Amino acid sequence: MGLWKGGHGPTITTTCWIFLGLFWRALACPDFCTCNSTRISCDKPMRIGSFPVLKDISHAANITEIYIAAQRLFASINEDDVKIYTGLRKLTVVDSGLKFVSRQAFRKNLKLTYIDLSRNKLPTLSRKIFRHLSLTHLILGNNPFQCSCDIMWIKVFPETSIIDKHNLYCYNEYSKRIPLSTMQIPNCVLPKANTSTQELTVLEGNSTTVYCEASGLPDPNVSWDISQIKSNTLIETIMHGAYLTLKNVTSLDNTRILVCTAENVVGEEQVFVELNVHFPPNITLIDYPTLDHHWCIPFSVRGNPIPKLQWFHDGTELGETEFIWSKIHESSNNMSEHHGCLQLDSPTHLNNGIYTLSAENEYGKDERTVTAHFMKNPGDDYETTSNDIGGTSTDNGVTSTDVSNGGNEDSITVYVVVGIAALVCTGLVIMLIILKFGRHSKFGLKGFVLFHSVPLDG
Repeated sequence: MGLWKGGHGPTITTTCWIFLGLFWRALACPDFCTCNSTRISCDKPMRIGSFPVLKDISHAANITEIYIAAQRLFASINEDDVKIYTGLRKLTVVDSGLKFVSRQAFRKNLKLTYIDLSRNKLPTLSRKIFRHLSLTHLILGNNPFQCSCDIMWIKVFPETSIIDKHNLYCYNEYSKRIPLSTMQIPNCVLPKANTSTQELTVLEGNSTTVYCEASGLPDPNVSWDISQIKSNTLIETIMHGAYLTLKNVTSLDNTRILVCTAENVVGEEQVFVELNVHFPPNITLIDYPTLDHHWCIPFSVRGNPIPKLQWFHDGTELGETEFIWSKIHESSNNMSEHHGCLQLDSPTHLNNGIYTLSAENEYGKDERTVTAHFMKNPGDDYETTSNDIGGTSTDNGVTSTDVSNGGNEDSITVYVVVGIAALVCTGLVIMLIILKFGRHSKFGLKGFVLFHSVPLDG
C-alpha cells in the first residue's frame, strides 16, 4: 500500500478514473472508429456501411471534425445522419462508395465550412445541399458525374469560388469522359431575374404591388421572401413570374428588403427591392432634463420622411445657438425612429420654463411639451415685506405678515438688550471716575474733613 501512497505515484482512485474514462470513450465511440473529444475518424478499410453515430449522443455537439476514408460499403448520407453534430466544421468522406447525399443532409450543420467528397461514386449532386452553408472549401474531384443540367452549377461557379476545380469531369451519353469545364448541355441556362422597381414607395395604410419576372432553362421557379415583412401579403405566381401585393402597409416595414429569387437546377439569381414606407411624425418620448456633459431634454420621434424639428420655449420659437441646439444621437427601427436631445450648455434660471417640441413632415405634425427647471431664480431666496401686502404666500407656507411680526419682536428684543448694556457701561464708567479721583485726592480716602477757624494769638 505504501507504493500507491508515494508522492510521485498515481493513487488507486486516479487509476480507476483513468480506466473508467477510457472505458466510457470506448463505449461512446462508434464501432470501428477512433475518437477524441472533438474528432471522429473511421479509416479502417471496409469496416462501416453507414454514417458513424456516437453511442452517447449527448457529446455529439462537441464534435467539430469527422473523417471517413476507404469505406467501400459507405454509400449515402441521409438527412438524419449528420443532424446531431451541430458543432461540425469539417467533414471528409474520401475513397469510399458514396453515391447519394440528401438535399437536407446538412440542414442542421450551420457551422460547416469544409467539405471534401472527392474520390467517391457520386453520379450527381444537388446545389441545394450547400446553399445555406458558409463554405470556404468544397472538394468534389474524381467523382463519376453524369453530364447533365444537374451538375452544371459546379461548372458555372466563378473560378474564385469555394469549389476546387481540379479533377472535375463527367461522362456523356456515350460513356465518354470529358472535363467538366468543357461540358455543353443544351437548354441549360442560369436564371435571370428582374423586378418592376428597385424601390417601392407607399404611404402607411395603403396597398402596393411589385412584379418579378425570370428567364432561364429549364424554366426557373420564382419566389418572394416575405419572412421579415409585418404587413399583410398576397403572392400570385404566373408563368415566368410572380406578383407580390402588400396590403395595409405598416410603418414597421420601412426600409425592409423584399427578395425575389429565380431558381432552376443550374443555379439561382436574387434581386432586391427596398420598401420605403411614408408616414406622419409621432413623438414617442419627451422627458425631463438630465445632466451629463450638457443638460439634455431627451426625445424620440418617428416619421418618414425624417420630420423637421422645431423647439419652442414658453411659446416662443427657440433658435439654435452655440449654447442651445438639437441633436440626433441614434436612429433605430429601420431608421424610422430617431433619438436625440435638446442640449443646453450651462443654462440659468432664464432657461426655466415650458419646452415644446414640434415635428412635421409632408404627411402631418405632432407636438409634445415638458417643463424644465435648471436653476432657482435669485429672487426666490429673499422675501419683501410691506404693509400694503397682506397674506401673500411665500416659500414653505410662510406669509409676509408672519415675517413682519417676527421682525418687530426681534427688534424690541434687540432694543432691550442694547439699553441694558448701555446702563451697565455707564455705571462702570462712573465707578472708574470715582476710584481714579478718590485715589489721588489730598484729602485721602477717609472722607471729607471739616475745617473751622482758629483764632491767632496776637
